[in-house]
Amino acid sequence: MKSKNLSEKILRTVKSKGFNYIELDSVIETNHIVERSGETFRRFIFSFKDQKGNELCLRPDLTIASCLRYLNEKVKGATKVHYYGQAFRKNLNKTDPIIRNQIGFEIIGSKNEKKDDKQIIETSIKSLSKFNYSSGNLVIGNVEIFKLLLNKLDIPKRWRLRMQRHFWRESYFNDLLKRLETNSDVDPTIVEIDKAKYRRMLKGDQSKQIAGRSVNEILTRFNNKIKDPRRAKKGRNVATIVKEFLKINCPIDKAANKLNHFFKKNKINLRVQKDYFPIAKNKYAKLNIRFSASFGRQLEYYTGMVFKIDIKSKSKKINIINGGRYDNLIADLGSSKIIPAVGAAINLNN
Repeated sequence: MKSKNLSEKILRTVKSKGFNYIELDSVIETNHIVERSGETFRRFIFSFKDQKGNELCLRPDLTIASCLRYLNEKVKGATKVHYYGQAFRKNLNKTDPIIRNQIGFEIIGSKNEKKDDKQIIETSIKSLSKFNYSSGNLVIGNVEIFKLLLNKLDIPKRWRLRMQRHFWRESYFNDLLKRLETNSDVDPTIVEIDKAKYRRMLKGDQSKQIAGRSVNEILTRFNNKIKDPRRAKKGRNVATIVKEFLKINCPIDKAANKLNHFFKKNKINLRVQKDYFPIAKNKYAKLNIRFSASFGRQLEYYTGMVFKIDIKSKSKKINIINGGRYDNLIADLGSSKIIPAVGAAINLNN
């Protein structure tokens, strides 16, 4: 799969779908990555400083590099682009490659969401014809549905924003659900550490001033913070609903009915139309197509439809294509307005 011949065939296929070839910068400003993914992501990037002291890095992600190009070149209107290059990322798992060879294609600036989502998936499937594989799975999710669900649930704004923000961090998100169930608004470890100090302050002089605030005021603020402004029973109910939603996994043609049944059962005023998803049939070429409500937790910047394609080649399961919609990414990188974008990346390392 690493052959130059294969990549050239795929590039011709993508070009035939109306995507124009572009070159991407290999080096980008580190802050574009760190501000999006957090300081902890530094350990995964190859960074250095230029002669002026600016911190730069080898691009760990081609999508961000493409969106920066769109922004820096002040592209107007809709554009369809594709590119071929390498992403550079350190890995905790020694078996994962540091250099990732990829072909990517994107539709940026177009407002025809359904049509564009469908074209990205169909172009991905068409590209698969260049690979030798016996069968595969296309899994489709949608981050937007999860956000719409949260907006309908009886949870305070800070909980809603927190759960939206950390949906992509599966382990931390599950910890949030546990805290929601127990009505704890701060990390359980921190609560345990502060309990003794909290009790001592209760017994002391509450009129005493600490950093400009009375002990009584500090205790009141802390108490309000660790206790959610609703009964714990509701927290458990909300967590149960979220867990039930994330378990929805079915053939794509049953997804709308499954979701609508879930919404009706839980008395949630939402409804998904049958044509909501970019593909309506369960089989396409050699691929089985499913919907998974929990899928979409790989990258923070996805905002809507997400998908992945895994294929079976010589008895080996390979993740070959990943993609989705990221309408907020260019604005996060500096645009003054939201610019719709959807795309996919083909992994050539396997």
